[in-house]
Amino acid sequence: MFRRRSASASEEQAQPGSVDTEPAEAAQRKGYTPKKGAATPKRRESEQSLRRPLNAPQTRKEAYRQYRDRQKTRDKRVREGYAKGDDRYYRRQDLGPARAYARDVADSRRSISEFFLIFSLVIIVALFVLSPEYQLIVSYVIWPVMLVTMLFEGFLISRKVKKAAVVLYPEDDNLRGVGFYAAMRQLQMRKLRLPKPVVKPGDKVTPRR
Repeated sequence: MFRRRSASASEEQAQPGSVDTEPAEAAQRKGYTPKKGAATPKRRESEQSLRRPLNAPQTRKEAYRQYRDRQKTRDKRVREGYAKGDDRYYRRQDLGPARAYARDVADSRRSISEFFLIFSLVIIVALFVLSPEYQLIVSYVIWPVMLVTMLFEGFLISRKVKKAAVVLYPEDDNLRGVGFYAAMRQLQMRKLRLPKPVVKPGDKVTPRR
């Protein structure tokens, strides 16, 4: 009898202790705060971020307008860089040291082909203004002479540039058509050439690397 009472009494004394530990464990779980990956932003910073204007377009028309404005800005930047000689904005046909050498050779020469556009406009006006006798002279003498001169100068510079570029830049990926590239540049007026000339007429051309 006494042994049973002592055993049951010890169990009753142990039970309150186990009950008391459960609230402590629950409180520990409730009060536990995990570590944060980043610092919590201040209230002022949060309010400033909310006050920033949203640039998202509200309609399809507005989205197209923003897209068109971005295109204009990009095109303007490309044109300015291309005119200044920034190779980041060059066309594929202008890239490479061989093409740069062809431009320098064409820009360093004085040629009649450079004024081809002006001559063409003068001849067209003359055909409408002059008398029939002079029109025949312009059509069958001046115009053919100008064409032959243009073709001859184009042949000379094309041959010269192609021959030199093959020796100077044998591994250039943009070597093909470099002679024709130089001839076409020679046909353009100097002020209208793009990329802009970096050598003056009569200057000695130094191969680029």
